[in-house]
Amino acid sequence: MSESIPEKMQAVICHGPNDYRLEEVAVPQRGPGEALIRVEAVGICASDLKCYHGAAKFWGDDKRPAWAETMVIPGHEFVGRVVELDDEAAQRWGIAVGDRVTSEQIVPCWKCRFCLRGQYHMCQPHDLYGFKRRTPGAMAGYMTYPVEALVHKISGDLPPAHAAFVEPLSCALHAVERAQLTFEDTVVVAGCGPIGLGMIAGAKSKNAARVIALDMAPEKLALAKKCGADLALNIAEDDVEKIVKDLTDGYGADVYLEGTGHPSAVAQGLNLLRKCGRYVEYSVFGSDVTVDWSIISDDKELDVLGAHLGAYCWPAAIKMLESGVLPMDEICTHQLPLSEFQKGLDLVGSGKESVKVSLIPA
Repeated sequence: MSESIPEKMQAVICHGPNDYRLEEVAVPQRGPGEALIRVEAVGICASDLKCYHGAAKFWGDDKRPAWAETMVIPGHEFVGRVVELDDEAAQRWGIAVGDRVTSEQIVPCWKCRFCLRGQYHMCQPHDLYGFKRRTPGAMAGYMTYPVEALVHKISGDLPPAHAAFVEPLSCALHAVERAQLTFEDTVVVAGCGPIGLGMIAGAKSKNAARVIALDMAPEKLALAKKCGADLALNIAEDDVEKIVKDLTDGYGADVYLEGTGHPSAVAQGLNLLRKCGRYVEYSVFGSDVTVDWSIISDDKELDVLGAHLGAYCWPAAIKMLESGVLPMDEICTHQLPLSEFQKGLDLVGSGKESVKVSLIPA
């Protein structure tokens, strides 16, 4: 039996930099082939915060076009329940009313050269939930999944905030995939926030020889060990380069996964890697980064790889969450009502009191 759908809902609306407002708006109407979803949880991530503060590279400047629009409902890490859909949507996605579902943050066109080559996560004219007007996000009571969306079912037994962690976890796993880990690799992960913790769990699941976590917060380093790190080093206290060199017969790490978004972590990674090592960059930076490129070329001949979104890693992320291997109660530190969205943004901005902050629209 389908649930009653109200006419109005509460939603966070982006009016511009530092101007998000909780408003009452109409519940969205699904179109043919779409699904209407009642949102159960939505995470707040660093890119949400950067857009909130109106960083030029997000609202547009001469260097880079804007990809965050105003008058949009934010939120791209989410899960919810299907409340309404037609036969076309049900058959396409294999879902039914009542199922808990999530959708990948990118909504591809399926027609550009990247989509046609299977690189849908790099779709040229793509939409993004929570950043584009055509695809409003999940900081609301309800949302719709458009026809082009990628949709996955996820266990209804997980707490909503845990299930919504599938988005950052899939991103972290994609970064691990980009590194092409081998059994003999020593892997260094910079940052023990949501992405870094996912990288640690992913690297451990690949049976790398050694996974080393770096951070400055003792409580996050302790959490990193629970996620699979063999060694957790405090960059403010430990001689990280000496320790890594000593563990690798003086060569250096095989792989460095960067998940902090801090410029200093880039040079740190280049220095920690051995010759012919692999550097994977996932973070979105708030400012330009300058490094000695001779390290990449003349000194070490490094493979420097980017990682964007979580292409093809959502099923693995869902499986990992459902397995119970991650300490999700400690990762999902804060769940707040939608009305406290500002507190949630501030917690993420501080970075000292929380790991993963989620809003619970209900």
